[in-house]
Formats: sequence, structure tokens, C-alpha cells
Amino acid sequence: MKRLFQNHVKRNVISLSGPWKFLIDKDSCGEKMGWQNGLPAGETVIVPSVWNNELGILNFEGCCWYEKKFLTEGGTLLLEFESVMSKATVWLDGNKLGEHYGAFTAFEFIANDVACGEHTLVVCADNRFDQWSFPRRYTDWFNYGGIARDVFAHELKGVCVLKNHIAYELSKDLKNATVNSLLELYNANSTPTTSLVSVSVGDTVIYSESVTVDGYSKLSIETKPVVIESVALWDTETPNLYTVVTSTDTDDYIDKIGFRKIEVADNNILLNGRSIELLGVNRHEEHPDWGFAFPAKLMKRDLDLIRDMGCNTIRGSHYPNARIFVDMLDERGVLFWSEIPMWGVGFSWEALQDPIVVGRGLEMHKEMVRQYYNHPSIIIWGMHNEIDTKNDFTIPLTKQYYEHLREFGGNRLITHASNHPLNDVCMDYDDIISINIYHGWYNYYGGSGTLADWDKFVVDLKNRLVEKNWLGKPVIMSEFGAAALAGFHSHFDTVRWSEEYQSDLIEYCLELFHKTDYMRGTYVWQFCNIRTSPSMDINRVRYFNNKGVLDEHRNPKAAYFKIKELYHRYSGK
Repeated sequence: MKRLFQNHVKRNVISLSGPWKFLIDKDSCGEKMGWQNGLPAGETVIVPSVWNNELGILNFEGCCWYEKKFLTEGGTLLLEFESVMSKATVWLDGNKLGEHYGAFTAFEFIANDVACGEHTLVVCADNRFDQWSFPRRYTDWFNYGGIARDVFAHELKGVCVLKNHIAYELSKDLKNATVNSLLELYNANSTPTTSLVSVSVGDTVIYSESVTVDGYSKLSIETKPVVIESVALWDTETPNLYTVVTSTDTDDYIDKIGFRKIEVADNNILLNGRSIELLGVNRHEEHPDWGFAFPAKLMKRDLDLIRDMGCNTIRGSHYPNARIFVDMLDERGVLFWSEIPMWGVGFSWEALQDPIVVGRGLEMHKEMVRQYYNHPSIIIWGMHNEIDTKNDFTIPLTKQYYEHLREFGGNRLITHASNHPLNDVCMDYDDIISINIYHGWYNYYGGSGTLADWDKFVVDLKNRLVEKNWLGKPVIMSEFGAAALAGFHSHFDTVRWSEEYQSDLIEYCLELFHKTDYMRGTYVWQFCNIRTSPSMDINRVRYFNNKGVLDEHRNPKAAYFKIKELYHRYSGK
């Protein structure tokens, strides 16, 4: 896993990023032709990358094949893929290791008894849609294809560490933490192996025991609670991090955590006991030159711009972001909302009741929690976005996701983003209520389509919250905004698509929401313009969602400076 810090000292990890052989499979016949044993031809591409910014295949939807030859000492290998879009099938030396569905979470396969020497890794990446797809074909971003994040081969020896979640409970005075470890081990040997396994958090050893694991088997361990006294809290101003070292006789895994408490009380969001106002922006991890294969250098630049704008939080719209980016947020004290790509009206009522769709969404939640559990910056899990939560058939799905995240997701707030809040029926399963509305850009509920609709909306929403007994839950405006074409200016502030209109609308909204007593946060839609699918027919000029307050190359529009002015004023900075 590509991180801001070294994950392993004892374990040898081989980066497989860089040049791969690449071949398009327009007729989906590659496996019949034996390509899993090695590609017969192909050009060289650099991984990570996506194919939809290459000439000739900008809009290609289908299968593409990748081949990488690499050297290893052999034994037991763990092949790790940070992101393949959207379905991946993987072979090692012609032997199928398995399949994975889901473009934005990592996955791994273990191969035993691998000989020393050169080996051939082949991946078929498939970005086609079907009735069970996440996201759907009708979605407001571009569904790229390819190996979009890094690939690694881990040489495993003896008892190895696959996972370590650090669970903790802070004392009432927030000074001490009761900590335990949720470990997953794997024995890379064919016979039972015993090893000393230890876990340290900072300078405190919280676990040290001899453990025996059966050959080629996994073992889960939940350690006994240990109290760490006088912990330094992780907060937006003081993002204190503790290094977690999990080691065996032959392996190790290094991670970082932060101790903090997020909760809601009396219509407030409390971080470590103090009320906070979420001043945020929605961000897609996308760039017209790289697609979803987003370089770490640009991640830092995005974060620098977002911090300059005065934001204390980011919503990862609408999928888990790269872990190295979340490391950056941990390090800099920026709060994060992570969600799965269950977006919008493309999910029909039939799909929302389909056991395969519901199960696939649950599996995505499990993978997101598994991989991101230790990140203190993640304070919100998002269950879904703008699906049909105004009808009862969506309640079982939402309830199932909420209960899973509540049980296994650690200390986080859980929500779904609703674009019909005045008749949503699923908000019983929200810790915070999140609302996507675009008055002044789109018409809602028979409104006038002007900014004046917002004043009526905040009154109508409060009445709905009172009616449903939801008024005690904090409300955040998770999406609002308007599109603007960069460089288009007008003397008339009512001219749509102008930078002035976008800036004025966002200013109107931010000032109104900031003074509305039941609202505790805002996420402007959106950070920068993003490429959208040609299948979208909802006013997407240039096939871009132009609601960014920066253009797709990160050049600021007028709204960027207006948000910066207001957010800095609201935070007192």
C-alpha cells in the first residue's frame, strides 16, 4: 500500500508499478485466446493509469488486459492492487488467483509455493456496466477503466500481519484511552507455525503473546484492553499521531492512529467535546490528464488549495479516496467523509431491492472499513448518495448498512446524502442529516428557481424535522452550488454560467446556512470541474460538471475567493 510512511521493515515488498504490456480486448475474447498465460502483443503503458485519456479509446467501455513480468525469491506471495476499475480478474503464471469487483478499494490475493525466478502477472480490467453495477451507467462522473492505483508483490515469510485495527475508548475526561487490537494473521508456511506476536502503540506495548497459526491459514485475534494514560488527542489544530507497530518473528506492519472522539449532542457535532462547524467542500479525486490515476503530488496541491480556502473538512465524493491522501489529512488535521459509490437515480427501485446489489454495497462498506479503520481524519461514513430514500423499500438497505457501520466502523458518524429531504423516510438511520439541494440552479418542489427559494426551504425543512422528531440531529448541507464557465463574466449578476452568479449564489447559501440554528456544516459542490459521462443529459457543457470553484486544471474562479473570505471569517482566522 502506497502510504506517507514505511509500512514494513522486515517484509520485502516489490513495487509492480511502472511499465506493463497493454492490449485492448474489444471482442471480450482474451481468455478464450489464452491471454491469461501472457499477452501475444500489446503496447507499453505506465501503471497506475486509466485508458480513457489515451487517443482512440477515450470512451472505450469493455475489457483491457495488462501483463507484468517480475522477479521474486518465491515462496508465498501476496499480490496487492490498490484500485482496478471496475472488475478485475487476476492470473499468476496462467493460474487464476481470483476476481474482485469495485473500483475504489484495494484487494489482494495470496499465492503459495511460488518458485524463485521470473513470473508473469496478468490482469483483465473490465469497466462495463450491468444491472448490478456500482456506480450505474447514469452517473455524474466519468467511469474510467484501468489499473488506477499502485500494485505490489509482498514476499511473505512465516506468521504475517494482514490487518490490525486499533479500537479504543476514551475516558470521560478524554485523558486516557482503553485500547485493544483486532488482528488478522496469516501463516505463509505449509505447516503450523508459532511466533511471538506483539503490538505497540507509541511507547506502550498492548499485546505480546506466542501464537500458533495453521499452515496457509488465517487467524483473527482480539486482544485484551489496555489503558494508555495521558494520551495526546488528535484534533484539527493538533493532529497528534501515534505509530502502531505490529510484529512477528518474520514480519511486521506499521500504521498510524490518532485518539479522538466524535459525537453528536443537542444539535451539535462535537470533536473531543467541543462544538465544531464543518466548513467543507466536495472533492472528486479526478484530473482530465490522469483520470482517477491521481498523482500524490497533485493530491498535496489539492489539499493546499483546500486549506487555503479555509476548509476544515472534505467529502470524498463519491467513493473511497487513495489512502495516501487520507494519510495527508491525518497529518494535517483535516476531517474527512468517506462513502461508497452508490450514487443517484441510476439505482432503480428494482435495483435497490436486488439482493446482489444490496450485498455488493454491503461488501463495499466492509472493504472501506477494513482499509480505512485506523484513520482519525475520517469522522463520517456515507452510506449512499441521492438514491430513492423517499420510499419505504429503501429502508431495509439503509438500516442494514447503518447497523453494520455502527457495529464495525469505529467512532464515526453515519449518514446518507438526500436530495429530497422534505419527504425522506430513511433519516432515522442517520447520526447527522445531510442534504443535497440546488435552489437557484435547479428547480425543486415547484420553486421559482431563484435564490429566494432558499429562505422558504430552511423553514420548510425545520418543519419537517419537527414533524419527524429529527430536530435534535445536526444538519449539514452536503451539496449546493451552481455551474460557471471559467473566464465567463457578466455585468449582470443574474446571468447563469457566469463566475459572478456562481459566487453570489454560494455566498447567499453560506451566509444563510451559517446563521440557521439547526445547521452545523456545509460542503460546497464542488472543489473543481470534473469530466462526466457522455450518457449524462442534464446540462453538462463540455461533458464536464462545471460546478467547480476551480476549473479542472485548478485555476480559481471568483467563488473560490468568496468561500475563502467567508470560511476564514466563520473560523475566526
